[in-house]
Amino acid sequence: MSARVPEGYDPRAFEPFAVTVDLAVFTVRGGRLHVLLVERGEEPYQGQWALPGGFVLPRESAGTAARRELAEETGLTEDAVSAFHLEQLRTYSDPDRDPRMRVVSVAYAALVPDLPEPRGGGDAASARWWETADAGPLAFDHDRILADAHERIGARLEYSCLATAFCPPEFTLGELQQVYETVWGVELDRPNFRRKVLTTPGFVQAVEGAPRRTGGRGKPAALYRAGAATALHPPLLRPEGRTT
Repeated sequence: MSARVPEGYDPRAFEPFAVTVDLAVFTVRGGRLHVLLVERGEEPYQGQWALPGGFVLPRESAGTAARRELAEETGLTEDAVSAFHLEQLRTYSDPDRDPRMRVVSVAYAALVPDLPEPRGGGDAASARWWETADAGPLAFDHDRILADAHERIGARLEYSCLATAFCPPEFTLGELQQVYETVWGVELDRPNFRRKVLTTPGFVQAVEGAPRRTGGRGKPAALYRAGAATALHPPLLRPEGRTT
C-alpha cells in the first residue's frame, strides 16, 4: 500500500533529477586485473569507453537495477548474476557530472570469476574486458569511480574472504594467491601465504578426491573451495614495498 501524499505538497516545486547505477565489474584474466567497459553508442561521450550502467527504472531499487545491468552486459541470466559478489560503493552526486541533466549515480563494485567476452547492451556499441591499469580516460566521472572501486576491493581483501569470489568453485591455493597479487600489485611469499590461509578458520575448505595438476614439473596441487567464514581473523594484510 503506497503512502498518501500530504495535503498541500507539490512535487513540481522541486527540480527533477535522474538516478543511475554504474558498475565497476572486476575479474582476473591471465594473471591481470580486468574491468568491464562499454563503448558508448550515443551522446554524450559517443565512442568513448565507460563503466556499464543505466537509469534506475521507476519501479525498481538501485540494487535491482545494478543486477539487471550486470546481466545485460555479461549475457548471463539474472539468476546467474545473483550469485556474484556485488556491493554498493558510494553515491556520486556532483551537479555537473552529466551534461544531459542532474544525474545522481549509485556505484557498485562487482567481483566475478573469469567470464566469456561480454556483449554491449542498451546504448552501448560494444563491451570488452580491459586491463584495469590501461583503462581510461573514461566518460563522465568514471575514472574516479573506477579508482574508488579498485581501492575498496583491495582493502576488503585484507579483512574478508572476498578473494574467493574471483575464483572458480574449486581452486588451488596458487590461484587464490594470484588473486591477491593481481589486485594488490604485490608479490607474496608462497609458503607464508599458504600458512596464513590454512590456519585461518573457515577461509577455505579442502575438496576431497584427486588433486589437480597445475602444469610443469611440480606435484599435483590440492583443490579447495570457499569456506563458511566471511571475515578474516587475523587479517591478511598486504606487504609494504614488494610490488610486482
